[in-house]
Amino acid sequence: MSILRHLWRLIYPKLCEACDEQLGVHERIICSSCLYHLPRTGYWNEPGNPIEQLFWERVQVEHACALFFFKQGNRYRRLLYKLKYEGHREIGIRLGELLGEELKKAPSYQAIEVIVPVPLHPKKQYQRGYNQSELIAEGIAKVTGWKVNTTALSRRINTDTQIRKSQWERLGNVSNAFHLNSPDAMKDKHILLIDDVLTTGATLEACAVELQKATGCKINIAVIAFAG
Repeated sequence: MSILRHLWRLIYPKLCEACDEQLGVHERIICSSCLYHLPRTGYWNEPGNPIEQLFWERVQVEHACALFFFKQGNRYRRLLYKLKYEGHREIGIRLGELLGEELKKAPSYQAIEVIVPVPLHPKKQYQRGYNQSELIAEGIAKVTGWKVNTTALSRRINTDTQIRKSQWERLGNVSNAFHLNSPDAMKDKHILLIDDVLTTGATLEACAVELQKATGCKINIAVIAFAG
């Protein structure tokens, strides 16, 4: 079977989603070299890090972090583009696994009980076919065992794209866009709010404000990439 598997890979090679080099036998989605050079933030072990500071005096967040830095021109931007716009769902799950591996070791995230992905508007999710944040949450859950709740929040306004908007324009764009469907289900929960990319934090802030309508809940934030 091993010989057949190697022959199959020669005929139909699997390529790294970040660099397009052929994956090794034991590699999956992203090659070892790209994983090694992934510009990880390390913020899951850094209280008061720049992501947490984004939310100071805006909304109460226990902890916040990102897996890697989202910089112009680096190979890792391709991963998120393929995930959001080219239907490469497996990238979301794999990136979620990588983030989950870090979070499950971080002391600040040990109390997490439920993962809540940022929702898409139903129309946008229908057009795309999936919610990339749900795929990331799925990957995190696979390695941590934390439960995922995809119905806690809903998006009731199909907002314009956030690209090229200022921080205040972004916040206004998503203000009142989200709805907490069942406050009792989130009561006293330690929540991990998940999204793909963080720039100004407006979307996550709007979600956190809505989640805080649940009595006694504590909100943590984690994203795949930080573009700050």
